[in-house]
Amino acid sequence: MITIGQLADYAGVTIKAIRHYHERGLLPEPDRDSSGYRRYTAKDAIDLVKIRTLANAGVPLARIKDLLDAEPDALAAAIAEIDHNLQDRIEELRRTRDQLAELRGGDRLFVASEVADHLDDLRELGVSERRIRVERDGWILMQTASPEDARVWIAEKRELMTDPEFRALYLEHDAAYDWSPNDPRLPALADRTRDWFAKHHSRSESRPVHNPTIARLAEQSQPGASSPAWDRLAQLMEG
Repeated sequence: MITIGQLADYAGVTIKAIRHYHERGLLPEPDRDSSGYRRYTAKDAIDLVKIRTLANAGVPLARIKDLLDAEPDALAAAIAEIDHNLQDRIEELRRTRDQLAELRGGDRLFVASEVADHLDDLRELGVSERRIRVERDGWILMQTASPEDARVWIAEKRELMTDPEFRALYLEHDAAYDWSPNDPRLPALADRTRDWFAKHHSRSESRPVHNPTIARLAEQSQPGASSPAWDRLAQLMEG
């Protein structure tokens, strides 16, 4: 007869695990002796080793009780079924890991690689994350509505961003989000923007600047993507 502590040491489990197995009905709880201690037998030790072995192999505790005294054929069939379920679980976990890997890719989970590269370029340029989110969400919508047009527009947008004057206008527009709608810098920014696009458009009639690209300079299409200053800037650019 051995104590619960001795039983735990022998089987290589914790006393807490033995008590849990008692609660789950896997290991019968012995009566207490005159001193109030539980006393376990060799059979308890053997059963506990079996429980530990099955549990470590991944057998659900709910199935272990039926397998402890199962015939060899029944045990083999049950183990094969459990193994099949584990394989399904492994495949599910692999898919989850793949999805997590995609999520670590940030924007690349939602937009084409050309768009993701463009957004990375904006970050290096110092564009605010607020503005980048607006761009990303706009590209998600455009790619869904018209993938072919989106490919043309992103090529055009990336070409525009190579122009130092356009980049300066873009950054100033981004900063203008937080300006007062009465800021005296807004009319000047609107004039410079109109002048730039007029000059750019007149350079090459064979590759006109598409309206969606122009419109994105004063993005107004998404909820929460504007501000009083941007609204005022859009009005000035239309005037």
